[in-house]
Amino acid sequence: MSIRDWPVQERPREKLLAHGAATLSDAELLAIFLRTGVAGRSAVDLARHLLSEFGGLRQLLEADLEGFSAHLGLGPAKYAQLQAVLEMGRRHLAARIQRDSALESPQAVRDYLKARLRHEPHEVFACLFLDTRHRVLAFEVLFHGSIDGASVYPRQVVKRALAHNAAALILTHNHPSGVAEPSQADRQLTQKLKEALALVEVRVLDHFVVGDGEPVSLAEYGWI
Repeated sequence: MSIRDWPVQERPREKLLAHGAATLSDAELLAIFLRTGVAGRSAVDLARHLLSEFGGLRQLLEADLEGFSAHLGLGPAKYAQLQAVLEMGRRHLAARIQRDSALESPQAVRDYLKARLRHEPHEVFACLFLDTRHRVLAFEVLFHGSIDGASVYPRQVVKRALAHNAAALILTHNHPSGVAEPSQADRQLTQKLKEALALVEVRVLDHFVVGDGEPVSLAEYGWI
């Protein structure tokens, strides 16, 4: 049965307009993005099939062009549309944290860091550089690879902080395993960077570890 033949209140688009996007299932959201199904399958049926093949919505959203285009109903055009949607989401989150103090919008900071780092297949280390009122000046990924004291150079972090004339910063890195529990190496690195930045009067406000769930704050653990 075509979606057009469904009761109006059950159609994904109408359901979204009436009750909001948060009320839709992953398959219904994906169906709106797909717009049409394929022979023998409605857009919702196709969406369910794709989610099963990829293993979930996150895996679909993070697929590369080759893996994405290998599936029925998808291709380069849909991939380009999806990447545009994801980038708009990231820019929207960036705009949210640029308006206000980062300390006054902790959930916005978490959401932004998730959007920027959670999809990375390897560990990356980045900084949010802040002004005297803790508003965001810039976000930069500074290092790639295994994150420990040997691969993150305090001198480079200090150099970028001075380049942005930052008064404070928030450190962040991801755990591709999905487990965001801070390691002993994370704690040692945080302390090392905190001491180096203190020499140029730049405060380290927090260090977030990004995994599958909510980013974990070392400050909330009392480790900063």
